[in-house]
Amino acid sequence: MRTDDLIQKLSSTTQAVSPHAAEQRVVAGLLLGGLAATALMVPWMGLRPDLPGAMMTAPFLMKWAYTISLGVIAAAAVLHVARPEAQAWRGTWLVLVPLAVLALMSGVELATTPSAQWMEMWLGRSWSECSVRVALLALPVFAGLLWSFRGLALTRLRAAGAASGLAAGAFAATVYGLHCPEVSATFVVTWYTLGIAAAAGIGALVGPRVLRW
Repeated sequence: MRTDDLIQKLSSTTQAVSPHAAEQRVVAGLLLGGLAATALMVPWMGLRPDLPGAMMTAPFLMKWAYTISLGVIAAAAVLHVARPEAQAWRGTWLVLVPLAVLALMSGVELATTPSAQWMEMWLGRSWSECSVRVALLALPVFAGLLWSFRGLALTRLRAAGAASGLAAGAFAATVYGLHCPEVSATFVVTWYTLGIAAAAGIGALVGPRVLRW
């Protein structure tokens, strides 16, 4: 068979791919993973009994602003590394912006609070379980992102794993906020961040294995 004939035959069976196929799959993976994390969290931990009113308060909005902004930035990183020609992402520094803002809020919080109350603000009532629960809730979100990568030819596997873990951790922390009663920025910047970082670390560790194609 002539080369031209072979190329024509192979191309005749291909289907057009949407230019936004990667974005659609990643968003679908995040939504599915987020729903799964919520379905896990509700019977396991339960929702805050004062949730409707709490959602209108500054501490709750502070937590969601932090976790959602991190999640959006991480999702942008996921979309970047999901392409086979992906180079190092120049927007990595953006991850530090929400962290720096919340750290500044924590500093102001501590400066305006008597030092005798600092330990209570830092540890709250759930420090020993917060980070672990965020990391565990990140697992179904991470699984959703792994599903979204099927059919995408990733080449930067460790970076993709780390970005996926970061996104999973951030959105898992958003779900966890529906349960968590803590109101201190100092608590959130410590224990939420630790759980999110653990999810990113796990993603970086297992990425080269689970994303290999």
